[in-house]
Amino acid sequence: MIIGIPKEIMHGENRVSATPETVRKMRSDGHEVLVQIGAGDGSFFHDADYDAAGATLIANPETIFEKADVILKVKEPQMNHDLKKHEVDMMHAGQTLITFIHPASPINHQMVRQMTEKGVTGLTLDGIPRISRAQAMDALSSMSTCAGYKGMIMAADAISKFIPMIGSAVGMIRPATVLVIGTGVAGLRAVATAKSLGAVVYSADIRPEANEQAQSLGAKPISTGIPEDIAVSSDGKHANKLSDKWLQVERENLKEMIAKADIVYLSALLFGKQAPILVDEAMIKLMKPGSCIVDISIDQGGNCALTVPGERVIKHGVIIEGCKNIPGMLPTSSTWMFANNIYNLLKYLTPEGTLHLDLSDEIVSSILVCHDKKLVHAGTIEAMSLHN
Repeated sequence: MIIGIPKEIMHGENRVSATPETVRKMRSDGHEVLVQIGAGDGSFFHDADYDAAGATLIANPETIFEKADVILKVKEPQMNHDLKKHEVDMMHAGQTLITFIHPASPINHQMVRQMTEKGVTGLTLDGIPRISRAQAMDALSSMSTCAGYKGMIMAADAISKFIPMIGSAVGMIRPATVLVIGTGVAGLRAVATAKSLGAVVYSADIRPEANEQAQSLGAKPISTGIPEDIAVSSDGKHANKLSDKWLQVERENLKEMIAKADIVYLSALLFGKQAPILVDEAMIKLMKPGSCIVDISIDQGGNCALTVPGERVIKHGVIIEGCKNIPGMLPTSSTWMFANNIYNLLKYLTPEGTLHLDLSDEIVSSILVCHDKKLVHAGTIEAMSLHN
């Protein structure tokens, strides 16, 4: 097959979907690999290294989209302002895209419809199931680790206070208070980072097991008031989507701690679905001036009602960070992790050298967004019905 690696075009995105190491592996597997010139510069993987690994370097991304059977990207298709053309418009029927599509997020619905109408097969990395045989492909967990660490560092930099307790000649300065909502992979890394910085850390998750894990890292879990049979899926793997009634119960239980927090870190996601709004405007008004919210769930719609995708804003005196590519701020580490994850998935999908989609396979069925001009991703279909 011909594998295409275009340069990421989202503002501030320094990652790339392949390293020279994974290009070499793809070449060994018998694939031709087209890499856009400069694609890896932001993560310090340079053209000479891709050339040495056997890639064909190409200047124009349109050529890559035209020739490739499979496109590997980090972010969902974007508008290329230099070419005045959307990346979906460069794609063609029968082509396969593997990336973080985040198809359930309303901001991506039109793009997903266009991919579907074109006959592009879309495979979204945020759908990789949390099963043992898929761990090496789980780019979401890898990027969540990056977002947990860097997102907390960003929050610490944003607030105007010390994080740890500080003793001084004029008195003791109390440590900052941090609340982490959603203690999956990202939330647990955020807890660990905040603790290492010296903060007093609280956590909240509707899943009892996630609360136990946060507590083991030094957080003080607070109750969300959601019964376990309502909160957790029947297989015990994921958080359930809550009804409006239960979401309001959760908000009421979080309200007091949110008002006290200097930093609120939001990472509550629903597998394959739009993220729930857990912090509304009324709750933000209760927060201390100069406090900070980091909403890493923004790719799936966000956990905060006032988060602006891709921007840092100040609302009611509170800093709200809506950066859509926090892992891209650790480009060398995150690219190395991501490139290996996506290569492992590609290898799994091409057992005999060509792409084979077994729709009965749990991994394939979980990541498939659109195929043969049909939208098949259940979470996206549900989200679209709610926003039409």
